[in-house]
Amino acid sequence: MFLRRRSVLHLLPNPHLRISISSFCSQSLTFPQNQQQWLQTFQHLQSLADHGRTKPAQTIFKSLLLSNAPYSFPSQIHSLISKPIFLETLLPFCSNPKTINRVMELFYSMKNDGFVLPICFVNCLLQTLVHSHQFEKALALFNDVVESGIRPDAFSYKKAVHSAVMMKDLNKGFELINSMEKDGIRPFVYVYNLILGGLCKGKRIKDARKMFDEMIDRSVVPNTVTYNTLIDGYCKVGEIEEAFSLRDRMKAPYSEPNVVTYNCLLSGLCGLGRLEDARSVLLEMEGNGFLPKGFSSLLFDDNFVCANENGLLDGSLTRVDERTYSVLLNGLCRVGRVEKAKEVLAKLEDNGVVPSQVSYNILVNAYCQEGDLNIAILTVEEMEKRGLRPSYVTFNTLINKFCETGELDQAERWVKKMMEKGVSPTVETYNTLVNGYGMACDFVRCFEILEEMEKKGIKPNVISYGSLINCLCKDRKLLDAEIVLGDMVGRGVSPNVEIYNMLIEASCSLSKLKDAFRFFDEMIKNGIDATLVTYNTLIHGIGKNGRLAEAENLFLQMISKGYNPDVITYNSLMSGYAMSGNPKKCLELYDNMKKVGIKPSIGTFHPLINSCRKEGVVTMEKMFQEMLGMDLIPDRAVYNEMIYGYAEDGNVLKAMSLHQEMVDQGVDSDKVTYNCLILAHLRDRRVSEIKHLFDDMKAKGLVPKTDTYKILVKGHCDLKDFNGAYFWYRKMFDTGFILNDRLCYELISGLREEGMLREAQIVSLDLSSRVQQLEG
Repeated sequence: MFLRRRSVLHLLPNPHLRISISSFCSQSLTFPQNQQQWLQTFQHLQSLADHGRTKPAQTIFKSLLLSNAPYSFPSQIHSLISKPIFLETLLPFCSNPKTINRVMELFYSMKNDGFVLPICFVNCLLQTLVHSHQFEKALALFNDVVESGIRPDAFSYKKAVHSAVMMKDLNKGFELINSMEKDGIRPFVYVYNLILGGLCKGKRIKDARKMFDEMIDRSVVPNTVTYNTLIDGYCKVGEIEEAFSLRDRMKAPYSEPNVVTYNCLLSGLCGLGRLEDARSVLLEMEGNGFLPKGFSSLLFDDNFVCANENGLLDGSLTRVDERTYSVLLNGLCRVGRVEKAKEVLAKLEDNGVVPSQVSYNILVNAYCQEGDLNIAILTVEEMEKRGLRPSYVTFNTLINKFCETGELDQAERWVKKMMEKGVSPTVETYNTLVNGYGMACDFVRCFEILEEMEKKGIKPNVISYGSLINCLCKDRKLLDAEIVLGDMVGRGVSPNVEIYNMLIEASCSLSKLKDAFRFFDEMIKNGIDATLVTYNTLIHGIGKNGRLAEAENLFLQMISKGYNPDVITYNSLMSGYAMSGNPKKCLELYDNMKKVGIKPSIGTFHPLINSCRKEGVVTMEKMFQEMLGMDLIPDRAVYNEMIYGYAEDGNVLKAMSLHQEMVDQGVDSDKVTYNCLILAHLRDRRVSEIKHLFDDMKAKGLVPKTDTYKILVKGHCDLKDFNGAYFWYRKMFDTGFILNDRLCYELISGLREEGMLREAQIVSLDLSSRVQQLEG
């Protein structure tokens, strides 16, 4: 029955839930206009109820609930609801998404007046809110119910946990499970499955496994959904053997592998390119009746065309699950066998399998990934010939590829074609265009697209603004990016952590560290938690600016917040110490990261080899060999550091040998590589071969600039070859590059000592002319 309870603690109605409904049916009744009429209406309802005239009473009460009129006497209407006939009338309103807000208003009004709805009504409200994806409201309602002293039941907790998981607030989910136990409600498998799903989606597979083991310890029997959730999680992070191990633990009656289980395993195997293992799974599916006999042969045997004259694979009516063959088609495409995937689809059609929109979208996407837009378009045309209407996914795939290749006119043309085919562009369509024009630095068009979206009733989302902010940041337009940030907030779109990370990274790259920390503080103030990426970006930014004490403090702060440093964190710190000339600290960090089980990356050895080079060639070579022992393949930065080390040591043979190895490994040389080789030849006094290196550099499209010419002039000066130094000076001057004053004076002095007075005079006049221009 309905309870009324007065308490010292009266919670106010939640202002976020007082959303007015613009239209309700009114059953043509005249609603009270003043207090006297309201009083008469309540008295009439009371009289009808007392005389057992249920139908008329319910009709009037229903109309009052559907009206927009505010209640003049809330206590009277709250009292009415205590009668069974009105409780019965109220219940359908709790289940209707169109009237849920009105009922929520009534709920909070009653709660504020000391009335409490029975838990069955609360559960009905929770069910409707969750069903209509109003998860924040559902969780707020649950919290208010608990605070008002109503004891939730298992159903209430189930909906609250569901809401918390959908809001990605897993900590709240864990809290709710603990509260269930305190309330004497044993957490059941459905609730555990919700949390497991949230953990797996967040790729927190270790935490998911820990929860799974906890279920077993608490004698909660996992069901098929439990196993499938965890198997899918393991497959998505590439831990396929763990997935198979879990599959082997599935036993009747509570859990048996089903088609979903096998599809997860197939997806994981195909993602790793293990198609032969996928074939074994298909054979097992055939044996268990999930696929018709001969299905695997159809896919993998080139000579297999059709199992029998009826077109069915084994003459049975076993249905081929769309998800199964879609996963396999996608797997073939991911390993570059797109034509094989197309052939398999054709065979499936010949054998009575009706192709789906999804299967053709997979092929369209695969051709786009390979850069073959013409075949992708032909596939769309073929799709239409078979009576399948291209979806927004089909069009968005093509539009995205055109934007990616910079063919923005074609992208716009396909948006028009999309609308001509009766397919409405989605927010993703426009986001793709914004990103495409942003990458082309056509920011005017970006803003036009945002305006077009608004006009068409499509509200730009966080990705719309994020794409624009990202492109502005990459174009070093930080002020413009911040203006867009303000605009999005003003339009009611809340920035996420990714957007703040973009702004922080742009600020750091421009050495605007005050701005970086201002964005960081603003993000925290707005209730947005920093991520590992945030901390890594800041540590890298302040580290490269030499503020290493602050970088270390931020490192410790990150750990105290519960974030585990990764290889990027350590690489950033090591880079900072390498740049500041502290090889000892660099090596200390390297030892620490290995102790905590973090595997070094190739990026780890950039600062390490740089630091070891300063300690001498032997130390440098030792570190290089340690890197090779970890099966890490040297990249251009590593080769350049090594070549530079040999160049400084004057060991031109080792420098040239390593350069040849670099070429043989398919690593392209850059200007730094050639500068190092030129330096090596100068240090080894092998001047005659330098012109060949210089010409080879230009032949590869690498334009020598000030740094190269400076090495050449300085190197020849050090060798007292001032004639050679002057030759390279003239080359430099003629191509529009300027030698610094110090080297000019050194060259002038050397030329005079050699008696090359005319050349010394030319360099002197060039220098004087430059000084006059600067003073003028």
